[in-house]
Amino acid sequence: MIRKAVIPAAGYGTRFLPATKSQPKEMIPIIDTPVIQYVVEEAVASGITDILMIIGKGKRAIEEHFDRSPILEESLLKKQNLKMLDKIRSISNMANIHFIWQKEMNGLGDAILHAKYHVGNEPFVILLGDTVVRSNDGPITKQLIDVYEQHKSSVIALEEVKPELVHRYGIIDGKAIAKNVYKASDWIEKPSIEEAPSNLAVASRYIFTPEIFDFLEKTLPGKNDEIQLTDAMREMVKYHPMFGMKFKGKRYDIGNKMGFLKTNIEFGLKDPEIGESLKVWLKEFAKKL
Repeated sequence: MIRKAVIPAAGYGTRFLPATKSQPKEMIPIIDTPVIQYVVEEAVASGITDILMIIGKGKRAIEEHFDRSPILEESLLKKQNLKMLDKIRSISNMANIHFIWQKEMNGLGDAILHAKYHVGNEPFVILLGDTVVRSNDGPITKQLIDVYEQHKSSVIALEEVKPELVHRYGIIDGKAIAKNVYKASDWIEKPSIEEAPSNLAVASRYIFTPEIFDFLEKTLPGKNDEIQLTDAMREMVKYHPMFGMKFKGKRYDIGNKMGFLKTNIEFGLKDPEIGESLKVWLKEFAKKL
């Protein structure tokens, strides 16, 4: 049974400067909800009860968001805004959430290594804190857990990308062993089209057995002089079985401006409060383009 999740959220968010100069990129909202809250909700919906967030300088707002806010709660109570009061209180009650600081930005691999003593000798989930993934088949994390329960080995979420985009992602080299499940033989970080063994890209959700920490500790700085998680995965797969799961669904890339705007429009159209009025406005606005 997997009980613990790790959410790395220490990056600078340079693609959203100046907004992220004092505000964590993970706190940028989709409509009225911060990105990282969607990530936590996915973990909780998958049965996770214990979450460790890896944060860095300027990320205090994340801690405050998941903590109680007595003054705000008292104000809502006085105004008898009970619906919003329940919504605010539920944020701090979703799971047992802990925080640890990554004092230097030394890459995703280094961030994950900070979770070693919290995770202990248990398998655990990693959910990147700035990426939302949705599927009609239920939470992606739950789908990964189901595959883990079959194989008792590390499982990585995969999405199919256009061949001309493989150079942006980590790519699996492996063979299919079941519908949408692959046994990995290697992981290639941002290959060219010619070098890419497939077009199945790592998609921001992982389950690792605790052996990953042994390989992270031995991993030397690589690209951008940082400890890369993919480098540790390449070594680990030589000694331990690893799998990939291609999910049916969509990964919302909120790490760039165009992806962020598209995501807000898509989520806005499904929002019960503003969806219909947004649809009317979009149709009228599109006529002017």
